[in-house]
Amino acid sequence: MQSDQSGPYDSQLQTGGAIPGADEQPAFVLRKPRHSAIPVLIAVPHAGRDYPACLLGRMRHPAEAAPRLEDRYIDLVAQRVAKATGASLLVANAPRAMIDLNRSPDDVDWEMVSGPRSAIVRARFAAGRRSRSGLGLVPRRLPGLGELWRQKLRPAELSERIEQVHTPYHATLSHMLEALRDRWGAALLLDMHSMPPLGPKTGIGAAADFVVGDRFGASCSGSLVTAALDHLEVQGKLATHNRPYAGGFVLDRHGAPARGLSAMQLEVCRATYLDSHLREPGEGLDAVAEVVAGLVRRLADEVASGARGFAQAAE
Repeated sequence: MQSDQSGPYDSQLQTGGAIPGADEQPAFVLRKPRHSAIPVLIAVPHAGRDYPACLLGRMRHPAEAAPRLEDRYIDLVAQRVAKATGASLLVANAPRAMIDLNRSPDDVDWEMVSGPRSAIVRARFAAGRRSRSGLGLVPRRLPGLGELWRQKLRPAELSERIEQVHTPYHATLSHMLEALRDRWGAALLLDMHSMPPLGPKTGIGAAADFVVGDRFGASCSGSLVTAALDHLEVQGKLATHNRPYAGGFVLDRHGAPARGLSAMQLEVCRATYLDSHLREPGEGLDAVAEVVAGLVRRLADEVASGARGFAQAAE
């Protein structure tokens, strides 16, 4: 564990997991304030850009596929928000092309895995809806590009990715949320993602720049969702709720409002903070970070107030 004392965000830096084929490069980084300032953990599962050469060598179109699979540079927004608010921050280094941390470890397209598979294995790991679409635990295809890989994945490689990346990432996420809940009485996970533009930004039916997801009410306290949508409206930002993104495995696994653990997904349009090619950080990055920082402060107040209400009701 390393100390980061640059600026007002006095924190500890902890690494975990390992990226297979990358000389033990950590799979993720957790940044924790030395003093728990707010009951919020920001997580970024899809912005990893540490591609081992062996992974790139097996991809058919690495220059096109890798950026499209990433939530391109949304971690830069998250880092600014964490420093401005004192939130804890968990960022994946492992790329989504290797393993998708927002998918269940069971959601495997077994047609892309080599070797014999027994009927028991097939029954246990039946392909889910997302893997059938090409975006399961290991992405298989993208629209306009087709198949992503030159060869099939060996079962041992899949197990290695799960054991070294997926399992420790979610264990760390769970531990951090529970620690915040134990400290504050309640905690919120803000799972940050980015999305391609959903449509024209002006005129009737203008496309939203933000999407708040809560698995249709299952993963997050309703008061927090209401507060999030209200904050974005006050800021003049067009936002939608659960449409077209309601969240995935991260929210299913870690959201448990009845136990004081809320999990919310926030999708941010890439056109708001990247350049015109949606490839590199753009002029809007700081402005988007400021909006999201205000959102995190508002949500932190709501979580803390709710936790106090729960405590008073129990007395």
